[in-house]
Amino acid sequence: MKLFNINFVKMTLVCLLVVVNFFMIAQPSWASKKYTSDPDYIEITKALESALQDKQNQGATPELQQKISNLQFQKYIIENSEESCGICRNETGKTLLVYGQKPKKSSSTYDNELYLLPSGAETDDEWDCQGVYIPAQVATEGQEATPAQAFKIVHGTRLVATSNPQTGEIEFNLPPAKIFQAGEANWLIPDNLQAALDAGVTPAKIND
Repeated sequence: MKLFNINFVKMTLVCLLVVVNFFMIAQPSWASKKYTSDPDYIEITKALESALQDKQNQGATPELQQKISNLQFQKYIIENSEESCGICRNETGKTLLVYGQKPKKSSSTYDNELYLLPSGAETDDEWDCQGVYIPAQVATEGQEATPAQAFKIVHGTRLVATSNPQTGEIEFNLPPAKIFQAGEANWLIPDNLQAALDAGVTPAKIND
């Protein structure tokens, strides 16, 4: 398995375009979905209300406006997606580690578990992909070192990971619902890729 790099800044323009397309073109597909009890939906709704209040009280800044757009997008996904699970597709040319529900007999104290997702594969639409593991990056010229992170998505998201043909960096088609570092959420976020593999990783359930 090869390490990979990611540049979140380069996703911004693509993410904003996707948000615009969803709000201007996409239509609700199933209004009867019982999403109001979804913990992610409740959290996103509260965060959006808080951000909108900040905008009203303090005025809009580029950072706040992007936060609001991302929260609106995550809320829209949960409300309108035809899928009740997150779906992750790997088009990077490298194997990814993704997060999913842990087995019933698992003794892990974490909320979920890491799984292998081969390149060219997509997780099954009945298997909830909850996000992607991002290994730590060492410092290079012009780029600071970053710790290992978890790229979280919400229910109904169809996430596609690709590789930038010029830089080889991994890019996503959608912004994350959240990005965690170790200790910020009850997710397994090993320091490095080898530590993740040593923890014991099994293949994700994929769409045949």
